[in-house]
Amino acid sequence: MTNVRLGIIGFGAQGGAYARFIAEGKVKNMTLGAICDIDPEKQKAAHDAYPDVAFFDHYQTMLDSNMVDAIVTCVPHYLHPEMGIEALNHNIHCLIEKPAGVYSRQVRELNDVAATKKDVTFAIMFNQRTNPLYQKVKQVIENEEIGAIRRTNWMITTWWRPQGYYDQSAWRATWGGEGGGVLVNQAPHQLDLLQWIAGMPKSVYSNVKYGYQRDIAVEDEVTAVLDYGNGATGVFITATHDVLGTDRFEIHGDKGKIIVDDSKTLRIKRLKQPESEMSASMDMSDVMKIFSGGQQGKIYDEEVIEFESVWGAQHIAVLENFAGNIVDGEPLLAPGSDGIFGVELANAIHLSSWLGKEVTLPLDADEFYEELQKQVKNEQKVSR
Repeated sequence: MTNVRLGIIGFGAQGGAYARFIAEGKVKNMTLGAICDIDPEKQKAAHDAYPDVAFFDHYQTMLDSNMVDAIVTCVPHYLHPEMGIEALNHNIHCLIEKPAGVYSRQVRELNDVAATKKDVTFAIMFNQRTNPLYQKVKQVIENEEIGAIRRTNWMITTWWRPQGYYDQSAWRATWGGEGGGVLVNQAPHQLDLLQWIAGMPKSVYSNVKYGYQRDIAVEDEVTAVLDYGNGATGVFITATHDVLGTDRFEIHGDKGKIIVDDSKTLRIKRLKQPESEMSASMDMSDVMKIFSGGQQGKIYDEEVIEFESVWGAQHIAVLENFAGNIVDGEPLLAPGSDGIFGVELANAIHLSSWLGKEVTLPLDADEFYEELQKQVKNEQKVSR
């Protein structure tokens, strides 16, 4: 195979963007095989834009058509695992959108099927993993340039959404339709990057606000405290009501510090000796000479790197990597099985707030599912 025929399930904004990238020849080793959507209006739009591309009104019919080698799932979150499992069982390569699902139990079922399909490519659209800035951060951590992690802090509140955004359709921002709020819709990339770079925490304690500043049932503000189990801790904050939001990621190590601002500016401060050695060797007169004299540069070096990001380039990179794995065996940047980590983290944050206690990881998937169903049932009793 030299060209992967991609079937796009869901011809909305994201599916439409992928179709354009492929049709314009921006994705190496990939062609547009078919488009699928249950909305008749989308069928007309697809035929107008791509008259020579087959259209299907049900994804299983497309899977049976022998017209696609792979699919991408641009559909509501609950459907990602279901469609992924069907594709894999058809021996069709699968690229799922984020998040991998709403609850970890269904994502684990997807991973279990994928594990039996060694010759079928399974990936997830974690396009931020292709971002050179975060690749650099991961490299610095893996090379132990700032030593062992002591603390992570990520405040990502640049997701401002007005009430009109939530009022676009009845399923949006509901437990039954979307499966959550900012944690499952806006912040999955950050949850993935956090665990990809710093590792999964061992436990989570959260304070979550539901319908805090918006007329919605799901969360619009989250503060989560993470415990990595080795003394290191973290804080993750996200919200959709800060019109002047903040995107700042800090990682403190025993040999330095990483600061990322607005996902564009990376500052790496490397101590000239580990903090523990400084503590053991310096007296207060040494400390006063450094800080009162403004000579902090004597104890650390600083590197500042500015990154530029072009919208769409990262999505194209994941599509190309997906096709490259199918065609040439190129290693995947974001294996589909990795999707469960961010889902588990989001589930743990929700569950901690519902139970009012710290939740350990790996998560009790059945307990979370039961609590989620309670939210769905309670929601059905209240008319929005």
